[in-house]
Amino acid sequence: MPEREKAAHLLRRATFGPTMREVDAAEQRGFEATLQMLVRPSSPDNLSYPRLEPDPYAALTRQSTREERQAAQKTRREQVQQITGWWLDRMVTAERQLAEKLVFFWHGHWATSVQKVNSAHLMLAQQQIFRSRAHGPFGDFVKAMLRDSALILWLDGQRNTRKAPNENLARELMELFTLGIGNYTEADVKEAARALTGWTIDRTTGVASLEPNKFDDGQKMILGRTAKFDVDSLADHLVSQAAAPKFVASRLWFRFGSAEPIPSSVLESMSAAGDVASMMTAMLRSEEFGRAQGQLVKQPVEWLVGAVRQLGISGDRSAFYKGLTALDQVPFRPPSVAGWPSGNAWLTTFSAQTRLRVAEALAAKAVTVPSDTDEAARVLCVDAWTDRTRKLLEGVKDPRRRLALALASPEYAVH
Repeated sequence: MPEREKAAHLLRRATFGPTMREVDAAEQRGFEATLQMLVRPSSPDNLSYPRLEPDPYAALTRQSTREERQAAQKTRREQVQQITGWWLDRMVTAERQLAEKLVFFWHGHWATSVQKVNSAHLMLAQQQIFRSRAHGPFGDFVKAMLRDSALILWLDGQRNTRKAPNENLARELMELFTLGIGNYTEADVKEAARALTGWTIDRTTGVASLEPNKFDDGQKMILGRTAKFDVDSLADHLVSQAAAPKFVASRLWFRFGSAEPIPSSVLESMSAAGDVASMMTAMLRSEEFGRAQGQLVKQPVEWLVGAVRQLGISGDRSAFYKGLTALDQVPFRPPSVAGWPSGNAWLTTFSAQTRLRVAEALAAKAVTVPSDTDEAARVLCVDAWTDRTRKLLEGVKDPRRRLALALASPEYAVH
């Protein structure tokens, strides 16, 4: 595979959409140096979170009027809009693109919706965990997430007490977050729920804490071992299972590598790699990854953010972000604890029509407008057009209309 094609494939998967200049630089730098720059960037992350006013519900009392409660709810909605726009802008502008894309990956993995959590503050606090743990040991990540107020509220962990165990968090912890279906039993779920009892959320401060009188400190038998499990010892026990690194490796491959099952050699090397950064390095460096071109459908966020990056659209991008509502993928609002769908679910007739409408709006504001079909491929980081797409694009004289059709093409939607 030519060096430029290798670089473009790597950047398509490890960023939200590479620009021509980024592909040029990667080609000159070489694959291995580009890989190391992506996985272990040397430059500091100049991250600043949006400044939110205090949660308006913290000031409410039992004597608060209906109007005051409605005003507080309106402010909460505005804060959610604020952090959504902030994060999408950051996806566009972040220099550490793989780190940002991993944050989005973990958001889909530990899928938590603000529609139930109902707090921009708590969703941002969860993001801080994603950013600080995204590259490190998975065990530390699990421990931090089991103390995350947003996740606890999302899965009813605050209702899980010694006298009335609630299994929601324990079940998803095993099924969707650490082990996968088939690697635990119903008895393991029930016992793990006991290990997670006693955690409550102070809705004024947003802090999760353990109330000892609500915690079940008795012996529990989980996955063949009996101990007085609590949050930390349960996390350690789960990630020590042989299934855990394989499960995480498979999830990473499914989002960054291919919709096809992970090859055994890649699974073995990733599972033995240790921390998440090393797992990503093993995957992206593998020959199987290099052969997995054209096997992933872009999620709407990836598609839209990539287009904004490649077309040089700056200023107020909020009008474009509204297109994600029509495309059914809005950050902070996954449809369920299983996250968003994948693959062909994004390639329906309705979604194709919606992408074209959004693409027309993007093309109208594009700073970089390709003059011909070949230049459009370079701008959009498409290796080649099919004969059918090329014929369609070359039959369009207006460059912005041609660009919109290129953005809506199968070659751009699948990478």
